[in-house]
Amino acid sequence: MTTEATTATRGCDHLGDSALVAQFEATTLPSADYRHREHLRIAFAMLRGVDLADAAQRFRRAMRRYAAAIGAETRYHETLTWAYLVLVQQRMRDHDDDDSVAFLARNPDLLDHCGGALARCYDVAEITASPIARGIFVLPER
Repeated sequence: MTTEATTATRGCDHLGDSALVAQFEATTLPSADYRHREHLRIAFAMLRGVDLADAAQRFRRAMRRYAAAIGAETRYHETLTWAYLVLVQQRMRDHDDDDSVAFLARNPDLLDHCGGALARCYDVAEITASPIARGIFVLPER
């Protein structure tokens, strides 16, 4: 198998949004397949048809359960979680995409977790390393 083929089969693009969310909430999603892209796809799916508060509560609970299940509970980051949920919701109002794959194709800057959309609001390296921002939501300074 070529590197290109391996890259194409990584992750969870073979799963629809409902199946992806179900595996995430059941903590059966393979940790090797959970990347930033899946984080955004799940956020999109959970935000569809509900308000931010309900989606955020559901997502945060599931994210903490999932992180604990894969032995990565210390990697949960409150500020990044909220920031991406708000960014995804904000982008969703502009178009009525049928699924998260179409949404991400329309919003590729969200996939750049080191810069992109988040970098317009935060110093990404600084906020990622901040123990305070890991534990509580920190408003952007920009």
